Amino acid sequence: MKNILIIEDEVKVSEVIKGYLEKEGYSVDSTGLGLAGIDLFKSKKYQLIILDLMLPDISGEEVCKIIRESSNVHIFMLTAKGALNDRIEGLNIGADEYLIKPFSPRELTARVNALFRRLNDKANTSHYLFDDGILLIDYEKRSVKVNGLEIPFTPNEFDILYALVTNKGKVLSREQLIDKIFGADFGGYDRTIDVHIKNIRKKIEADTKNPKYVVTVMKVGYKFGGEI
Repeated sequence: MKNILIIEDEVKVSEVIKGYLEKEGYSVDSTGLGLAGIDLFKSKKYQLIILDLMLPDISGEEVCKIIRESSNVHIFMLTAKGALNDRIEGLNIGADEYLIKPFSPRELTARVNALFRRLNDKANTSHYLFDDGILLIDYEKRSVKVNGLEIPFTPNEFDILYALVTNKGKVLSREQLIDKIFGADFGGYDRTIDVHIKNIRKKIEADTKNPKYVVTVMKVGYKFGGEI
């Protein structure tokens, strides 16, 4: 499936994005209202939501929070807010990528293509299971449980954790993780991985100051320290 939902109130921007993506073979629905976008999302299976933050009825941040309560669908945020704190906040509430307006529709299309290539690659990968009695990671179901309780993960958070687990004992730099998760054409900022790691630790570590699973190797990167 290649279904994409655009939630963007600027009609010209929405039409341009939709036109570019449809030329690439994607099925694209669009709306200019946040609440209508939530209704569309509930009615159809989407692999990606392209979400503007400044909407006329409710904020894009609120739309993101509502969707994240029930889904790990990929979310690309579009906004004129380019400050570092805004981007970090976007990642913290569940965005997978954060694009600053004005942006190139060709760049957006390239990022979407890269995302779907990664999704196709992962669909052909056999499942991986980590289970030490506390933390359980199931790749086939893309689920994470701590002490039997399923923990909601964004797609990028899960992929980062999966990359660390499948490279157990090996230190991965930020650049290596960015390449594995986002692809070589990633245009975000270099601390994106740090924000995701912080969020992952909040979800799976009993003590975030002395992490057991996601371990920092100073001046190098991160590694997975879990033992079965």
